[in-house]
Amino acid sequence: MTLPHPPAASPAIAPVLPATHPAVQRSRWLAVGSLLGLIVLGLAWELVLAPVRPGGSLLALKVLPLCIPLAGLLKNRMYTYRWVSLLVWLYFTEGVVRAYGDRFPSNALALLEVLLCLSLFAACALHVRLRLRHARELAASQAAAASSPTAPPAA
Repeated sequence: MTLPHPPAASPAIAPVLPATHPAVQRSRWLAVGSLLGLIVLGLAWELVLAPVRPGGSLLALKVLPLCIPLAGLLKNRMYTYRWVSLLVWLYFTEGVVRAYGDRFPSNALALLEVLLCLSLFAACALHVRLRLRHARELAASQAAAASSPTAPPAA
């Protein structure tokens, strides 16, 4: 038994992308802002504000993995939002450990890292949820429109 597949939408009449909804855009910019905040914080922390060694340390390289998803978030790729929401927990863990074990000002910077990680995770999760919900609603409305009987032609 094969399941019927809905007809593919032609590019000329493609539906409006769910990513254009204002709430989705806000979650996108919160995610991008939080990610940029984590990158700037990591560099400033390890090079200027509270480096492990005077003059900076190679721990500043920890921000390199955060630079990779930036293009995907800016291009609004759903897959990127999903894996960034997993990657961010590594930085959250570092922030919690250093907030507990380091001295001031490093522990304050670690708390800021924790807050940025939480906002990035929340923004990514909200973004994915909103886009999936909007896509489901759009698919349901298209299916209802396709299955509704058309009016008979006028005689």
